[in-house]
Amino acid sequence: MTVEELHELADRERERQAGVRHRVLYCSAAGCVSCGSHATRDAFKAAFTRRGLTESEVVGTGCMGLCGQGPLVKIHDDGVLYERVDAGLAHRIVDEHLVEGRPVAEHQLDAASPFFASQVKIVLENCGRIDATRIEEYIAVGGYEALARAVAELKPQEVVEEVRKSGLRGRGGAGYPTGLKWDIARKAPAEQKYVICNADEGDPGAFMDRSVLEGDPHRVLEGMAIAGYAIGASQGYIYVRAEYPLAIERLKLAIRQAERHGVLGSRIFESGFHFRIDLRIGAGAFVCGEETALIRSIQGRRGRPQPRPPYPSERGLFGAPTVINNVETLANIAPILRHGSAWFAALGTPRSPGTKVFALAGKIRRTGLIEVPMGIPLRRIIFEIGGGTPEGTEFKAAQTGGPSGGCIPAEHLDLPVDYEALATVGSIMGSGGLIVMDSTSNMVDVARFFMEFSRDESCGKCAPCRVGTVHMHDLLRKIARGRATADDVALLEELCETVKETSLCGLGQSAPNPVLSTLRFFRAEYDALLGPVEVFTPSNPLARGRGPGGS
Repeated sequence: MTVEELHELADRERERQAGVRHRVLYCSAAGCVSCGSHATRDAFKAAFTRRGLTESEVVGTGCMGLCGQGPLVKIHDDGVLYERVDAGLAHRIVDEHLVEGRPVAEHQLDAASPFFASQVKIVLENCGRIDATRIEEYIAVGGYEALARAVAELKPQEVVEEVRKSGLRGRGGAGYPTGLKWDIARKAPAEQKYVICNADEGDPGAFMDRSVLEGDPHRVLEGMAIAGYAIGASQGYIYVRAEYPLAIERLKLAIRQAERHGVLGSRIFESGFHFRIDLRIGAGAFVCGEETALIRSIQGRRGRPQPRPPYPSERGLFGAPTVINNVETLANIAPILRHGSAWFAALGTPRSPGTKVFALAGKIRRTGLIEVPMGIPLRRIIFEIGGGTPEGTEFKAAQTGGPSGGCIPAEHLDLPVDYEALATVGSIMGSGGLIVMDSTSNMVDVARFFMEFSRDESCGKCAPCRVGTVHMHDLLRKIARGRATADDVALLEELCETVKETSLCGLGQSAPNPVLSTLRFFRAEYDALLGPVEVFTPSNPLARGRGPGGS
C-alpha cells in the first residue's frame, strides 16, 4: 500500500459511512458481551428489518467506559448514549428515537456528566467509536497515518527523539522513559532486534489492556511497527494471556488485515522497512508480566525472572536487543507522532506527561474504564468520575497498582495521581487497576487477599519471595483470626522489608506493599485483633512470644 492508497481507502470508508441512514454502535467488549449485548445487536437488526430501515447498520465497538451499566448503545446520528439496553429496549429505541425522533429519555445517559466530561481520551479515543473488526474504520479516523509519516519522512533516530521529547513513560509499572528505552535498543549493534508488546495483564480487577486490544487492536499494531522502525527491528511479538479469548480473536484478525493491506509485512509503504507481528499466548502466570520471565516464556522456557543487567534493550529475546512495552504505552505512540511531542508533553504533569487509563472497580457507584490526565487528584477520580462509594458507606481507601500497590487512605484523597506522588504513600501506578474500598472493608483481609495472590503467583525461583510470601500470608491469617500478638506484627513488618529488599524481581519486591501501606495507615485494625504477648514459662512451654526465653 502507498500513502496515496491509504488516503483513498480512508475517503471511501468515510463516504460509505456518510451514506448509512442510521448507524447504531453497541459495546461488543467482554464486559457488555457478558451482559447480553449480542442479543441487543440481534434485536436492533430485527427492528431495522421490521421497520424497513434497510440502509441502517448495527456496529460492534470497543468498551464505552461505563461497564457497570451495560449493555451500552450509542446512536451515531446524534450521539445519544443509552444504558442497560436489552432486546425490548432496542425495539423501542428504533421505533421512538430513530423513526419518530423522540429519544427514550429514561434510559439515556448524560454525555455531560462528570464520568464522561472529566476524561481526556488518547489511548481510548477510538474505543466505542469504530468497529474493531474492520481495518477500514481504523484508517478512516487517521489509522496508520503516523506509521506512514515515520517511514516516509523521518529517520529512525528522529522517531526516537520525538518519543523522548514527549516524556512518555512506560504505562506498565515503574514508569521508565519510553524514548530512553528505545534509544538504547536503537544504538545496540545487532543484525536482529525485536519489539514485544506485553499484554499479560494479570492484576485482580484490571481490564485496561484487554479493553484496548478488544476495541482498537490496530492502534497497538501501529505502535509496534513504529517502534520496530525506530530501533531497527523486523519482528514483533504480542504476548497475551489465554484468558483473553476475544482480544486474541481480534488481534489475529487485525494482523491478517494489516498484512493484506500492506501496513505490516514487507516494504511497508513502499519503503525498505519490513516488520512482522506474531502472537504468543501465555498460560496466565502473573510473573510472566515481568519482562525477563516473559522473554523466557516466548522462547518456550519456564517463565522465571532473570537477574539484570543486562537489560532486554541490550540483550533480550534470543539474546538480541529487545524493546518491551505494554499495550497502553504502545497505544500512545501513533497519537504522539500525529500531533507532536509538544502536544503530549503539555498534558498531565511535567514529570508524568500524558494520560492514564484506569479500571475503576470495588466499592464505587460507577465502575468501568476511564482515561484521565496524569496528576488528577484521587478525589476527583473517586467522587467526581466514579460517583463515590455506595449509599450508606464512607470512603476508606483506594488501591492502585494491583497486588503490587499500596492502599491510599482518605487523608490522602487530594494526592495527585502520578508516579512520584504515589510513591510517597507507598503505592505505585502499576498498569492501572484502581480498587476502591469503603467503611465495610476490613484492611487486614485486604492485605491477606493480595498476599495470597502473590504467594500463589510466585515462580519460586528466589527464596525471599518463595518462602517470604508464605510466611507473610501465614502471619496475616493468624492476625485475622485473632490469634496473633504484637510480636507477630513486628515479625510481619520485618519480613516485609526483607522480602522487598532481597527478592529477584518486581513480584517479590512489591508484594509487601499492600501489607506495609495498611500497617502504616490502618494500624488500629491490626491492633484490634491482637491478643496479649505470651511469655515463655515452665507452665507455658509452647508460647511463641518473644519474651525472656521465648523463641
